[in-house]
Amino acid sequence: MTVVLVHGVPETPSVWDPLRAALRRQDVRAVRLPGFGCPRPGGFGATKEEYVAWLAAELESMGVDEVDLVGHDWGGGLVVRLVSLQPELVRSWVTDAPGLAHPGFRWHDVARLWQAAGAGEQFFEQIVALPVEARAEAFAGIGVPQEHAVAMVREVDAVMGGCILDLYRSAVHVAEEWSPAFTDIPVPGLALVPSEDPYLAAGVARASAARAGAAVAELTGLGHWWMLQDPAAGAARLEKFWSEVAK
Repeated sequence: MTVVLVHGVPETPSVWDPLRAALRRQDVRAVRLPGFGCPRPGGFGATKEEYVAWLAAELESMGVDEVDLVGHDWGGGLVVRLVSLQPELVRSWVTDAPGLAHPGFRWHDVARLWQAAGAGEQFFEQIVALPVEARAEAFAGIGVPQEHAVAMVREVDAVMGGCILDLYRSAVHVAEEWSPAFTDIPVPGLALVPSEDPYLAAGVARASAARAGAAVAELTGLGHWWMLQDPAAGAARLEKFWSEVAK
């Protein structure tokens, strides 16, 4: 049995380090999305469906009998799509981005900026050109805890920026494309809903979880980066869910 953690944007597996330290389980792996702090594979288009296919291949290659899959942000979106198409690959799943597969989902302002030709490229050119301290200040301004912002921004480069742009531009109509299959998922699921997340609407998240047959855990007072803000609370909620799955 293995816990597999899938990070989001603009992140690397290190975003999970505080949560991993708080978990009592030792069977935990944090995967790295192609192009995020590593080279972009040749011919890899960095589209949403390519990342889903990559995640499925990662799980299949691990050679473990049971996987408890957990995704954050775009990692959570990949979880949503994977369990819609191949639920047999996991024992259970957790996402904080169930809304991506709901008809009422709407992209936030930053996503729409990245989806705009020219504007997205300019955004990442400016970010990469900034000194690390200035980049960290900008990330803290969008909710990344100050003590983690410097480490996060050090890993943002032009390769990651290009993958982010291709990913978001492949997902302009993600709700329309993904919502039909995200219903009545036959393996246990949990939607985490941080009350202070400005990017993923709580109401849409709850409604999407209901369509999928997933439980909902409210993370009151926490924001988008809940695993950095209060890793102990996040770990406790995950372990509660896994204990219920095992019954």
